[in-house]
Amino acid sequence: MSLRIGDIAPDFQAQTTEGDVSFHQWLGEKWGILFSHPADFTPVCTTELGTMAKYKPEFDKRNVKVVAISVDPIEKHNQWISDINETQHTEVNYPMIADPEREVAKLYDMIHPNASDSSTVRSVFVIGPDKKIKLTLSYPASTGRNFDELLRVVDSLQLTAQYSVATPANWKDGDDVIITLAVPDADVPARFPKGHTRVKPYLRTTPQPNK
Repeated sequence: MSLRIGDIAPDFQAQTTEGDVSFHQWLGEKWGILFSHPADFTPVCTTELGTMAKYKPEFDKRNVKVVAISVDPIEKHNQWISDINETQHTEVNYPMIADPEREVAKLYDMIHPNASDSSTVRSVFVIGPDKKIKLTLSYPASTGRNFDELLRVVDSLQLTAQYSVATPANWKDGDDVIITLAVPDADVPARFPKGHTRVKPYLRTTPQPNK
């Protein structure tokens, strides 16, 4: 099953290091990040899970729940967490899904046979409060993710959802944004009282609305 942006994120039940969850119920009305790892006790994954623990307060501020998944059983997850905490100087503070039967991995198309027929690639799914997939990323097993980029895309997605703006190339929080074409020219002054610049009829910029 190949999931695309705009699809409903499949619901599932699973065992995690923080108890059993029903995914949609667990998300509630919040945003979510589901990110996969090839296997427990692997070096790149250890750094990633430790980094997410350190970044979790920033995701909390953005109303985002995070959950990791790998195809190993819960007992290995719990053992691995001790190593993560020790080597990354942190405390894992979010659940990890155990998926030994690869049910969730197959549901989310996390196993790419030409890379590995048993382990998941490094998939990322950002899911909105409407349970729709807003962003997907796939990394090879050898490349660790950039968690600053995950924060950046969440900020961008949330701005779009709230203010009908888009973000330009290399945008960072605090930079000007682009007014989407869904907003008629006549509505721009009222909706964007900080002012705007009309570069082209299709390219109108404005200061970030929530700054």
